Amino acid sequence: MAKHPEEEPTTIRVRIPRGKELLGIVKQRLGGSRMRVLCLDGKERICRIPGRLRRALWVRENDVVLVEPWELGGDEKADVIYKYKGKAEIEFLKRKGYLKNLEEEF
Repeated sequence: MAKHPEEEPTTIRVRIPRGKELLGIVKQRLGGSRMRVLCLDGKERICRIPGRLRRALWVRENDVVLVEPWELGGDEKADVIYKYKGKAEIEFLKRKGYLKNLEEEF
């Protein structure tokens, strides 16, 4: 009997935070490439999309993103370095416990 492709479990590769990187949810677009992001540590940061990613990364409100805080800008600014695409990646993060602080947001 041949299996249908829907029945086989598919493996997905999900980028997880490393080092100083944090998970967050985009709360508000501020114009340009800036946005207000509620990070997993409870702080709200003004984040920007770096120039190398500006055309490749399209971010909307309530998207789950990976941010890297600035070293010089204190704790209130960060760069968006990755956007989680699709429900499968977000469900994986919830299952593994990475989004447990932000579960009430969804």
